[in-house]
Order: sequence, then C-alpha cells, then structure tokens
Amino acid sequence: MGLLDGKVAIVTGAGRGIGRGEALCLASEGAKVVVNDLGGEWDGTGSDERPAASVVEEIRAAGGVAIPNYESVCDFEGARRIIDSAIGEFGRLDLLVNNAGFVRDRMLFKMSEEEFDAVVAVHLKGTFCVGRWAAAYFRDAKHGGSIVNTTSQAGLTGNVGQTNYSAAKGGIAIMTLTWSYELRKYDVICNAIAPTARTRMTERTFGAMEVPEGEFDEAAPENIAPLVAYLGSDEARARDISGYIFNVRAGEVDLFAGWRTVKGIDKNGRWTAAELVERMPELFT
Repeated sequence: MGLLDGKVAIVTGAGRGIGRGEALCLASEGAKVVVNDLGGEWDGTGSDERPAASVVEEIRAAGGVAIPNYESVCDFEGARRIIDSAIGEFGRLDLLVNNAGFVRDRMLFKMSEEEFDAVVAVHLKGTFCVGRWAAAYFRDAKHGGSIVNTTSQAGLTGNVGQTNYSAAKGGIAIMTLTWSYELRKYDVICNAIAPTARTRMTERTFGAMEVPEGEFDEAAPENIAPLVAYLGSDEARARDISGYIFNVRAGEVDLFAGWRTVKGIDKNGRWTAAELVERMPELFT
C-alpha cells in the first residue's frame, strides 16, 4: 500500500532530472501521474515529446499509471490544459508539483532583457499559471489537495550570475507562502522545496560527477522525491504542514526560516541622516 494510493498528481518538467525522479516516486507510492514536459534544451529552447513519453513508459513498465503532457507552463491557457488533462483522464487532481525550469546564467552587466524574461517566465510565471488553475479546481472540488513548488537556495540567499533565476525563485518562495494563506480554507496545503541535486544545468556548469560503485550518490536527483511524496500525502495535510520552505539534499531535510526582524533601532520621531550615521552601526554589532 502506497502513501499516495488513489491520488492523482501532476509534475511539470518531469521528463528529466529532479522532475523525472518525482514522477517515478509518486507513481511508486500509488499516484496516477501526469508527466508534463515541453522537452526543451537546458536553456529552454526547442521542444521534444520524447522525454515525457519515456518517463510515462518507465512508470507503466513498473506497473504504475501515467499519461504524458507536452504543454508549456508559460502559456496561461496551456497551463489550464495541463490541469484539465489530469481531470479528464483520471477524474480529479490531488497534488501539483511545479518543477519546470531552466537557466540562462549571466552577470548582471551582461544579461539581456530576453535572458531575464525567459527565465522569469518559466519559473515564476509558469508556477503561477499552473498553480492558478489548480487552485480554482481545488476551490470548486472541495476535497483538499497539495501544491509543492520548487524554489532554490539561489532564490533565498542569492547567487552570482543568476539575477534572473534568483529573482524568479525568490518570487516562488513568497508566492508559496501567499498561496498557503489563500488556500487554507479549502484544505489545500502549499509548500516549497529548495533541492540540491545533479541536473543538466549543474552538469553543464560543474561537469559530470563520478560516483564509486556501491556508494550512496548524494547528488542523485531521485533523492529529492520522497519529501515531495510526503508533502502530497494525507499525513502532511492532517498535520497542517503548509507555508514552509524545505531544503533537501542527499539524506538531509532542513526547514528554512523566512525574512524576519532580527534587530532594530528607534527614536521618538523622524530620523535625520546624521543621526543614522551615528546609530546604524548598532544594527550590525
């Protein structure tokens, strides 16, 4: 008996890497899975139906149930069709995993408008588009559900050369918290993960990593999936685990704390710039 028996899940960007691992894991836990992937290259260019279709065949070969979907998450109406594919084929939706994305790294002073727009579109807008239609479904279906978004440490702490990616991933983190407030009344939990694992993007940057035979592969993309399965389960909903950001890598799961006041200075009235010259160092000592 699987943790997700009877549930229906959508995983975007599920044709390779972390998304593929999530789709396979959810199916192994009993979920029927919509495997969405446009099939673009590492930088988002092009399209190819083979990655999503291949993952569907893997799931079916293992005795699971899955269908492919090739829509772009950036397309508002296409995102609705992703949701509709689950409902049309399986009659319901219980779990949405927003994973699709790509990178176009560049230092700020070299980044083009197109490089910024493309990355923000797939990560931030794409998460919004699919999440928006899922939320409307959950509101009307009244059976509860779960959304798991994908942020990144780059979006929580910043990273050199990733203005576009960091901005999008930071936006996803805050969007996740907002959704958790808005959807609570509909028994929908919403969380985000910041995964650390090997992907096409990391291999392009850092190269392939050799793992000695028999040793635990700490960078395997499949390491991420069990947490996603848990966050999509009735157990997580029963515990009202919502509005959280989790870092996950290898065998580690860490809970992030969001922006919060850590220290302050105050006076009775408006500050002058000269006064701040004197008092601002207090914030950093």
